Amino acid sequence: MARIKGIDLPNNKRIEIALTYIYGIGRSLATRICNDANVNVNTKAKDLTQEELVRIRDEVNKYTTEGDLRREINMNIKTKMEINSYQGTRHKKGLPVRGQRTNRNARTRKGRGKVVANKKK
Repeated sequence: MARIKGIDLPNNKRIEIALTYIYGIGRSLATRICNDANVNVNTKAKDLTQEELVRIRDEVNKYTTEGDLRREINMNIKTKMEINSYQGTRHKKGLPVRGQRTNRNARTRKGRGKVVANKKK
């Protein structure tokens, strides 16, 4: 089983897809990494040689991924909250940050609906 950045890549998937299991790597970046490392994108993860794995690891290390990326994103959010920007106040209140409507949707950010007493009349 291939292991890159502390993540076990699934053996039965193509390397292009398997790389997307690493936080911060999507399809386009995975394709670019494979091309730069001279690895065929259609190769299954279990069929990679040690030499190819080393080349892929070197390419992945050029990008910010996993823990470093998560830390950077959380620091950016905390900075916005500290300077009281609009996005920071939305983060504090637990509301959608990017301009979505809130009067009927936004259940992911707001949580379950609150029960209102004596609503029946």
